[in-house]
Amino acid sequence: MKTVRWGVLGNAKFARDHMAPAIHMAENAELVALATSNPGKATGWDFHPGLAQVSYDDLLADPTIDAVYIPLPNHIHVEWTLKAIAAGKHVLTEKPISMTAGEIDQLIAARDKSGLLVAEAYMIVHHPQWIRARELVQGGAIGQLRHIDAAFSYNNADDLQNIRNRPETGGGGIRDIGVYTYGSARFVSGGEGEDISCRMIRENGVDVWAQLDGIMAGPLGRATYSAMTSMRLQNRQEVTFHGDKGLLKVANGPFNANLFAEARIELHNGQTITSERWPDANHYKLQVENFGRSIRTGSAYPCPLEFTIGTQRMIDRAFEVARDISI
Repeated sequence: MKTVRWGVLGNAKFARDHMAPAIHMAENAELVALATSNPGKATGWDFHPGLAQVSYDDLLADPTIDAVYIPLPNHIHVEWTLKAIAAGKHVLTEKPISMTAGEIDQLIAARDKSGLLVAEAYMIVHHPQWIRARELVQGGAIGQLRHIDAAFSYNNADDLQNIRNRPETGGGGIRDIGVYTYGSARFVSGGEGEDISCRMIRENGVDVWAQLDGIMAGPLGRATYSAMTSMRLQNRQEVTFHGDKGLLKVANGPFNANLFAEARIELHNGQTITSERWPDANHYKLQVENFGRSIRTGSAYPCPLEFTIGTQRMIDRAFEVARDISI
């Protein structure tokens, strides 16, 4: 399979620490260029001494670059995704790929017109723990799915200049980590959020705590759903799928697998608990490989924009119905 040549659009710490190494590790990928606002000044990229540092426009104009990864601030994701499509590049853009679901309609139209692969960098669906969770829940391992609850929190109160704490850059907990608590429930159940309500605590114009409740409705029927996200609490990550005959816990690093904790799922049936572990799987590497495979072979990409838009609709709805509270 012909190697996909990648460029990174933006000197983000996350790109340097996670996605760039993943591109290096991937079997069908090569990282060749980094675009920054000050070419040649990026530091910490010493693991790839041959990496070209160029301007944004020069990267997009380079005919040897096949695909672009975009880790820019949330509020300019759509702008630069469209520019990359116009330049003839396949595009993998960090989550959330847009600020509203309507913008994703625009991206789908541009994708379809260009024939390029355009997707959100929603890495968890490439991880075997989530693929296995979906197989178990949809295969009836917990009986009838009745309830889903999810939680994702961290505390960045000491870093108020972080883009996540700034409304002008599309910050807030829901846009940063709600994509995981909402999207993972959709991925495993195959359902969509309905009857959504939301309570929210805001600081300086961004949500720092939110509790979303509703119904997850789909091929498995209707299940109650609850998700908490926060940027002001101790680190916590867990999702539980509760059925009438058992429950499945993805509660040991479900979103930062093998960084937060070892990837593991637990299936509870009565007094019997069985677990499966994936100590070596790297979802960023798997994401890059799946993206490249889809480009080169035309195989279906595991997380198309049609999936992404469903999660963004839940995010949009959460803000539409949010009731601000204080504690």
